[in-house]
Amino acid sequence: MKWLRDILDKVAPTFKADGKLEKLYPIFEATDTILFSTDERTHSGPHIRDSVDVKRVMILVVIALIPCYIFGAMNVGYQMAVALGQSSTWQENLMNGALKILPIIAVAFASGAFWELLFAVVRRHPVSEGFLVTCALIPLVMPPTIPLWQVAVATTFGIVIGKEIFGGVGMNIFNPALVARAFLFFTYPGRISGDKVWVSGPDGYSGATALAVPAAELSQDAVTLLESVTQFDFSWINLFMGWIPGSIGETSTLWIMIGAVFLALTGIASWRVMLGAILGLTGMAALTNFMAEITGSTNTMLTLPAHYHLVMGGFAFSVAFMATEPVTGAHTDKGRWIYGIFIGGLTVIIRSINPAYPEGAMLAILLMNAFASLIDYFVIQGNIKRRMVRYAQ
Repeated sequence: MKWLRDILDKVAPTFKADGKLEKLYPIFEATDTILFSTDERTHSGPHIRDSVDVKRVMILVVIALIPCYIFGAMNVGYQMAVALGQSSTWQENLMNGALKILPIIAVAFASGAFWELLFAVVRRHPVSEGFLVTCALIPLVMPPTIPLWQVAVATTFGIVIGKEIFGGVGMNIFNPALVARAFLFFTYPGRISGDKVWVSGPDGYSGATALAVPAAELSQDAVTLLESVTQFDFSWINLFMGWIPGSIGETSTLWIMIGAVFLALTGIASWRVMLGAILGLTGMAALTNFMAEITGSTNTMLTLPAHYHLVMGGFAFSVAFMATEPVTGAHTDKGRWIYGIFIGGLTVIIRSINPAYPEGAMLAILLMNAFASLIDYFVIQGNIKRRMVRYAQ
């Protein structure tokens, strides 16, 4: 690779100060640092010697998403075969699914890269690798039937409105990928909710998600209702494995867990947020089950037990890859517990009370993004007060 290094060194003066292409330096710098480790060194304290920089953090997150992409492609291909009444091998499912989702991935990355490079050039700051993770997450929270132009519009909204208007990476208060999905839901609900958007099949074929089944019925037990569905296998184990209609990367709790464990072990994601969210969801689900039993409510979603909530919809994916995002989440250890618990509890509340949109994880995380700084503030103030009392004695 020495020849490539020599080429970059030769053209570098053209992009640096007083060079002909000085304004395009952020693009050159991004290309250089992607291909090679940076040779920049700090000249004043503090000095940090660590091989883990922002670029490597982002790459680790993308690596953790790879299992979701592979299984997502296989599941999309499998659902297509089911819709057509055909039997297929896993290789055929993977190939057919990949052909379906690759254009979505390409449009998301092209749209995100365009806006990231544009803002970097205009503001004259280095290109942040953060857009790679955002653009990697957006396709995974989309149904496989989403029109490509809507992917471009949603990615644009998520990058520009969700991040860049706040000042770029590290300044945004809402997760850009969730902002993109929320934008699509509230702007084009017919393409991201309902029965006909989740399965790529012949005209007239529809396939509801597991959450949509109990949300649409009244006065029934949720588990009994799910087990009565004949079109898809909505048993708990199949929901856990992920062979069901849904967004590309959100169906398999198993593969999401593998990515979550990887992020937790590498220190990229906070296990406190994940565990807190699970505890919050479990506690609130137990409460709603109790309320349904003693009140005789006709709301079927209130009867859905916690272990089904965990494997349905986008809860697992959102908690593993979005609630743990360091910029928009809580930063104190105690704050992360509170932050996660509220996300889990709010997910069940939104799913149970809002029949028009039974998937509550997205809205729960966006709401808690707004309160993350406030949680940290009160945690820190509480620590200060306790230390003042302790040292005053």
